[in-house]
Amino acid sequence: MKNIIQVFGRKKTSVAVAVIKGPGHGLVRVNGIPLDLIQPELLKIKVFEPLLLVGEEKFGDIDIRIRVRGGGKISQIYAIRQAIAKGLVLYLEKHVGEIQKTEVKDILLNYDRSLLVADSRAIEPKKAGGRGARSKYQKSYR
Repeated sequence: MKNIIQVFGRKKTSVAVAVIKGPGHGLVRVNGIPLDLIQPELLKIKVFEPLLLVGEEKFGDIDIRIRVRGGGKISQIYAIRQAIAKGLVLYLEKHVGEIQKTEVKDILLNYDRSLLVADSRAIEPKKAGGRGARSKYQKSYR
């Protein structure tokens, strides 16, 4: 029987939904594309961070499929890495054991808190009387 966990990661307007199935073959795919082929090349390291921190022995037997939409490339990358990290912690909690879950959670939180906790900052909405959230149209007295 397969153990299935569904979890999400968010950054700005990007939402990444990760489906984690175990036992599996260690496949990690984003929108049907293997993790090795993700673009941009420089930010690929950011996606691999949770997997490198945890180590292959903890996730080698699970499959991770991620669907991501919304936002730009960078916010999608951050949403993906958060979904992977949260999914690994939840999978370990439900199907492996509490001790391993706390080990992995401590490793991830010590490295970068945003791996497990969403960043609640968002764009401030535009107001009347100006072209943005805070700026106002220039005033003329004559």
